[in-house]
Amino acid sequence: MIYLDYAAAAPMDERALHLLTELSREAYGNSHSLHDTGGRAANVLEYCREKLASMIGGVKEGIYFTSGGSESNLLTIQSILNGLPEGRKHLVTTVMEHASIRNAIPYLERLGYRVTLIEPNARGIITKEILEHALEPDTGLVSIQHANSETGIVQPLAELSPLLRARGIFLHSDMVQTFGKLPIDIRQLGVDACSLSSHKVYGPKGVGAAFLHPRVPWQPVLLGTNHERGFRGGTVNVPGIGAFVTAAEHCMENQAELFSHFRQLHTYLFTQAGRLGIPLTPVVSEQYAEVAPHIAGCLFDGMEGQYVMLECNRNGICISTGTACAAGHQEHSPSLAAIGLRKEEALRFIRISFGRSTTTEHLDSLLTLLASLKGANPIGD
Repeated sequence: MIYLDYAAAAPMDERALHLLTELSREAYGNSHSLHDTGGRAANVLEYCREKLASMIGGVKEGIYFTSGGSESNLLTIQSILNGLPEGRKHLVTTVMEHASIRNAIPYLERLGYRVTLIEPNARGIITKEILEHALEPDTGLVSIQHANSETGIVQPLAELSPLLRARGIFLHSDMVQTFGKLPIDIRQLGVDACSLSSHKVYGPKGVGAAFLHPRVPWQPVLLGTNHERGFRGGTVNVPGIGAFVTAAEHCMENQAELFSHFRQLHTYLFTQAGRLGIPLTPVVSEQYAEVAPHIAGCLFDGMEGQYVMLECNRNGICISTGTACAAGHQEHSPSLAAIGLRKEEALRFIRISFGRSTTTEHLDSLLTLLASLKGANPIGD
């Protein structure tokens, strides 16, 4: 099996898997328990908090461990909104955000918050002009993803954050797709809060983290919770957190090499496709926008992405499609619509994403299969 869907999930790092087993044996106590076993778990937890904070340029007091990126998004946004003064109940976010944020908007509106959705320019970028136009006197929070999981477009957070800081508006960013892939320093980016996920960096599923700078006032989503300083209820998964942080550390150690490796694979994919006459084109040109190099969002001309994905799977290759299909219903991806793709164009979308084990030989196998599919199943009526 050739796996090319790392933007969805990565296999566990062997060192992280080993540590997960060891901590499950040695640090299984509840980190809130007062006995020695609980103290051992609490020590591991605080060590991980400090190590993770250092990876993003934050402080350990701002790290809160969660069950993953989606929960981090939801809890962070709602906790910050809860902590804002009455005159600051307006949230600005984008149409390209992860579904965990998009799907929460009706709920937030029922709670009395106002939400404004903004669209990018033709290059898929949220500019200062676009953002400033959406800001209102009662805006308290802006949430903009660092990189999109389908297109890979990286947003210029460092250019946007001064505009918000000058107005006393907090900035949250979903960094699930960039953590461990791109250099992240939240001080340089001007980010007040962010969301991270374990299984994108070769850690276990069901683990993630939120960062909220200590200067950010927040109130818990669920009153009466006492884990993670009230940010989240439930016994903390110390072995999983240890494995998450270990996996992330190994990503950080080789980040520059991996970035170069992903960039070479990205270039190789489209160069070879052109040489072989395969109608595979990137949805975003790197000439016009910064793109996370491990994500290659493509259009396969004349072919439904869902069909291509299934044929790849049948031949032992895992890729994904940004078009959600279920029981004959095909939904137009908001992220693809935001960069100007019509529904019929978006149907041709496939996403190929790389990991540290991906080789050009893997891409050759994919390209050979795609070459054989040319014209096999043209999009019908």
